[in-house]
Amino acid sequence: MIDLHTHSLMSDGVLLPSELVRRAEVAGYRYWAITDHADQSNLDHIVPRLAAVAEDLNRFNQIKLLPGIELTHVPPATIAPLAERARRLGARLIVVHGETIAEPVPPGTNRAAIDAGVHLLAHPGLITEEEVRLAAERGVYLEITSRKGHSLTNGHVARLARELGAQLVLDSDTHAPGDIVSLSQRDRIVQGAGLEAEALAQMDSAAIELFKRLSAG
Repeated sequence: MIDLHTHSLMSDGVLLPSELVRRAEVAGYRYWAITDHADQSNLDHIVPRLAAVAEDLNRFNQIKLLPGIELTHVPPATIAPLAERARRLGARLIVVHGETIAEPVPPGTNRAAIDAGVHLLAHPGLITEEEVRLAAERGVYLEITSRKGHSLTNGHVARLARELGAQLVLDSDTHAPGDIVSLSQRDRIVQGAGLEAEALAQMDSAAIELFKRLSAG
C-alpha cells in the first residue's frame, strides 16, 4: 500500500516522523510520504529536516519514506516560486492544498497548482472540467481522500478524472494514528467515490510509479 499525503508534528500532525512511519509500516504500507503544511514562514524549517529523517529511516526500514511538502492556503501567485524553492531545499514530492469545500482556500489555487506543475493536487473540491483536463495534460495527480470534510467531493473528482483522463491517487491526509487507513477501508473509499473495484489497484500502481520516479531524483 502507498500514501502520498500525511502530516507529522513538523506541522499539525501529532507524531514524530519516525513514529508515523513505523505505524504505517505495521499497518502494511510499503511506500509513505510526509507532506507537512508549509508556506513562506516555515518552508526552510520543515523540508531539510524531513529530507534528513527520510535518508536515515530509508537505510533501516523496509517501508520507504519520501520527503515532501504541502503548500497550504498560500496566495495562488506564490505557488510556483514556493514549489521551486521547496524542490531546491530537498522536497521530492510537491503537494498543494486544493480548493476543498471544507476550508476557505483562496480561489484560483487549483489552477495555479496545475499551471505550476506540482505533483499532486490534494482534495481539489469542486474542481472544474477545464482544470481536470489541464491536470491530465500536465501529469498532475488528483486526490481521492479519506479525510473528513475533504472527502465530500470525492465523487465529483473521480467522475471528472475518469471522463477526462486525469490520474487519481488515494490518500489519507493522516494527522494522527487513527487516520491511517486499512486495506479494507481503502477499497470501500474508492467504491464510495463511484469507482469500480479494480480502480484501487490502478491508482496504487500509478502512485508507486510516481514515488519511485521521485525517489530516484
